[in-house]
Amino acid sequence: MGMSRAALAERWIRPLAVASLVSNIAIVVTGGAVRLTASGLGCPTWPRCTEASFVPHGELGWHGAIEFGNRMMTFVLAAIAIATWAAAMSLLPRQPSVRRLATALALGIPGQAVIGGITVLTDLNPWIVGLHLMLSMLMISAAVLLLHRLRPPLPSTSVRAARTLAAAVYGTASGVLYLGTVVTGSGPHAGDIDAPRNGLDPQLWSHVHAAGVYLLVAATLALLALLHGTGGSGRARRATWTLLGVELAQGAIGFTQYYLDLPELLVGIHLLGAALLAATVTWVLLALTGTSARDAVPESSLRGVSR
Repeated sequence: MGMSRAALAERWIRPLAVASLVSNIAIVVTGGAVRLTASGLGCPTWPRCTEASFVPHGELGWHGAIEFGNRMMTFVLAAIAIATWAAAMSLLPRQPSVRRLATALALGIPGQAVIGGITVLTDLNPWIVGLHLMLSMLMISAAVLLLHRLRPPLPSTSVRAARTLAAAVYGTASGVLYLGTVVTGSGPHAGDIDAPRNGLDPQLWSHVHAAGVYLLVAATLALLALLHGTGGSGRARRATWTLLGVELAQGAIGFTQYYLDLPELLVGIHLLGAALLAATVTWVLLALTGTSARDAVPESSLRGVSR
């Protein structure tokens, strides 16, 4: 006897949510590969690859293949997002917060595709490229939040000061990520040899970005000290220690790439680190705020009670 639609949703909703998080991180990396190989205009128009075709032709060379491959990655994300949305809509009992998050993630994919198209039509305007990346970071945060909502209800055990500091850490991390796009927009990896730059001094803004990193690490250390001093939950401490590790690794990579004159491989790894930073700082914030019974999927539901 086949499983009911609700039972299938219960079985697959968490794996699909994980796939959504992984795929949103992956497209940050593939998008970085497009830029770092100067393939940003490998397909010179949008939504077609050329004026006459949706697929690249041989004259576009490997740049066209790389850009087209990144566009195809969008369809992978869309398929995962639609499957996640269908599972969220089929859960019983109904979970409004899970439905809203799954819907937002599904709608974010075509929204990101349109912004990606605008970047091509504006010849890789660095400010729009930066917006494109920041929206990917928001999608990553939303995917982490979806996973959090799929856990059994967890009351917050942290003091109010820790929750406030965690929110400040999240805000600081968001600022650091944005400053990273400003630095990138002033630097040499434009995505195409003729793409415009934002006209800012890359050395100055690299130092501003570094100052933001120092502040972020200091705030994270303060949060760790507060959690250990007030008996914060084990999950909150683990999340914060993980965040600190990501920050230190990102800082080391950032300083190394700066002194080595921005080698492409290190810049690509730094982009992956930015995506991981967005995920882990969201995890820290959620670990400290807990999950109410109203927001979370009941544990019994995800055990497949309708089987």
